[in-house]
Amino acid sequence: MIIRSEEMEMCISGSLGDPHQFLGMHPLKDYPGCVVRAWLPEATDVFVISFDQSMKYRMEMLDQRGFFELHLPQINEPFKYSIKAIFGKVENEIIDPYSFSTSVDSSDLVAFTEGHDRRPFTKLGAIPCVHQNIKGVSFVVWAPSAKSVHLIGDFNHWNANSLPMRSLGFSGCRELFVPFAKEGDKYKFRIHGADGMIREKADPFGWLFEPPTGNASIISTRDVGKHVVSDQSACPHSKPLSVYEMHVGSWKFHAVENRPLSYVELAEELPRYLVENGFSHVEFLPLSEYPYGASWGYQVTGYYSPTCRYGSPAEFTQLVEAVQDAGIGVIMDWVPAHFPSDEFALSRFDGTCLFEHQDPRQGAHEEWGTLCYNYGRPEVRSFLIGSAISWLDRFGVDGFRVDAVASMLYLDYGRQDGQWIPNKNGGNYNYEAIDFLKQFNQSIHEEYPNVISIAEESTSFPKITLPPDVGGLGFDFKWNMGWMHDVIDYFSTAPKDRSSSHDHLTFGAMYQFTENFVQAFSHDEVVHGKGSLVNKINIKNEGDRISNLKSLLALQWTWPGKKTLFMGCEFAQWKEWDVDSALDWNLLDFPQHNGVRKLVSDLNKLYSNHKTWAKYDHTSEKFQWVDCDDRQGQTLSFLKFGDLAEDTLLVACNFSDELKHRDWGCPHGGEWRVVMDSDSPDYNGGGSAGGTCFYTFSEARNGQPYGLSFSVSRWSVRILSFVQ
Repeated sequence: MIIRSEEMEMCISGSLGDPHQFLGMHPLKDYPGCVVRAWLPEATDVFVISFDQSMKYRMEMLDQRGFFELHLPQINEPFKYSIKAIFGKVENEIIDPYSFSTSVDSSDLVAFTEGHDRRPFTKLGAIPCVHQNIKGVSFVVWAPSAKSVHLIGDFNHWNANSLPMRSLGFSGCRELFVPFAKEGDKYKFRIHGADGMIREKADPFGWLFEPPTGNASIISTRDVGKHVVSDQSACPHSKPLSVYEMHVGSWKFHAVENRPLSYVELAEELPRYLVENGFSHVEFLPLSEYPYGASWGYQVTGYYSPTCRYGSPAEFTQLVEAVQDAGIGVIMDWVPAHFPSDEFALSRFDGTCLFEHQDPRQGAHEEWGTLCYNYGRPEVRSFLIGSAISWLDRFGVDGFRVDAVASMLYLDYGRQDGQWIPNKNGGNYNYEAIDFLKQFNQSIHEEYPNVISIAEESTSFPKITLPPDVGGLGFDFKWNMGWMHDVIDYFSTAPKDRSSSHDHLTFGAMYQFTENFVQAFSHDEVVHGKGSLVNKINIKNEGDRISNLKSLLALQWTWPGKKTLFMGCEFAQWKEWDVDSALDWNLLDFPQHNGVRKLVSDLNKLYSNHKTWAKYDHTSEKFQWVDCDDRQGQTLSFLKFGDLAEDTLLVACNFSDELKHRDWGCPHGGEWRVVMDSDSPDYNGGGSAGGTCFYTFSEARNGQPYGLSFSVSRWSVRILSFVQ
């Protein structure tokens, strides 16, 4: 025996930082020739065979646990060989993984360790490749504090000890090239942590995962290449942005099999529906792999892989391309704010709080039962930004809606006094998260100038939609949560009391142009006992509730800012959203429900086709009140200006239960025509407002030089366009 017993024990335990130092074939210094060593647990006999079959040698078993050695005194230079191992009645011939140099150099990981690697997925994870002219799979995992890391999977029959990985030094990564691993094999990393615990972990950079309740990663071809993000998002602030927000698993079920539609089936149905209803974009609730269905995808364990619930990554690509071919942009919900504490995923990955903060006052969201990322750790920043870039590179999505940004920005978010740690200045801003968000937005926009990013942020944190170089976070848009809550509060008020709630309609104008806002009625407002959007309206009669919903949607579309609407709201679904059930599509057989859908479709088409409606969504000078003080009459009216007089729109809202005929101020003398009436018979309304073409009279009204006299039906909105 040439190897010392203590060295052999280190190889067997995996505690050796570089098992390749002893395993494999090596020339000897103190002995003539070369030595070959193999660690093959449960093997009873092992042979070394040269590639050209000219040499075959039997190895000596040094330890009954499966450690073998062969001394070749006559061989001075290592040669290429395979190992034939006997396991009882089973023979297995493999190329020795310990006969290879590193598939990834430490120098390749410098950017990852410094926090600015935008594509760490090209080095870390399980990457099929050709290394030293041999086809196999390069495995690299970041686990700097691990005592040992073993690779386990289908390719080694999930043997817990047979494939120890080597350390790549300062990077904290472990590496192993396995020539007998192949695409489709499942695998995990078996990590002996710094805390003495052994955990079997899924690959943080996994490209594909097995279906729940399984959680193994799956080797998949790394089909990575920069896509051309569609020009759908070019100059996003001045272009129409009307987003259909949807949860893939509960949009529509298969007619026969009572299951959610697959990616392929959605590729057939969804584009047609989006086009028919005039949306410019679709936003998918998170489709990164996740184990717990009731989390809706917001508790992510596979940041680099679309969930396998609805098909393969290639089939997800098919869905994205089908939607984009129809002229619709694709926005992904992305969740860098927190992650679940599942044992198999990121939590205490190497026996330390590697991805999360160690102190629970920084590292845990007690309210959600999840863990917070440590944005001050460079490798964590590389990991997260790499995730976003991978969705752009791999699938060509058009943008991201970033979830729970407020929880990232504030150290005291969801925490009581004494449960959080102030920043270096004694405040509650999370400077590390702020820097990360700036880096994220800068990275995606430099890589893909047409991509859009939207912040779901519920506070008055400043400059969210300003560029990082002027002190902003760099998002293109921010959800207007304040406006959404105020408007819902107004429509949830009984009609007889709406006068006292009038300020909820008007207050939003005070801050509407401080950010690039998206007016959103999202999934969060139609679940957990909150009721559907139509059922928030505090009126007993169903028809009147639907009329109010139509006026609410018309207000949303005409109000400054971009638009987002959650699925089902476009046809007045009665029940609140249920993640386990499809939408009630049969409601479209009823004229009152299909009328809402037709209204949304026409609003979208007006918004998209008008020369300046979307162009000035964020320009305060192009918005002007006509009358914002008619609380007793429960009306609201405003102007939207464009580049030319004929671009001007007058929006008159009547949220009372009585038809209103009155004089309304307007800026231009001549003819005005109704281009949209939410009470039109086209939308199953009564059309009681009458005429649609009006001429001004030369008397000032509402601070405007001219007046128009026309009616607006009860619980409805009319949009008028200046003709001449």
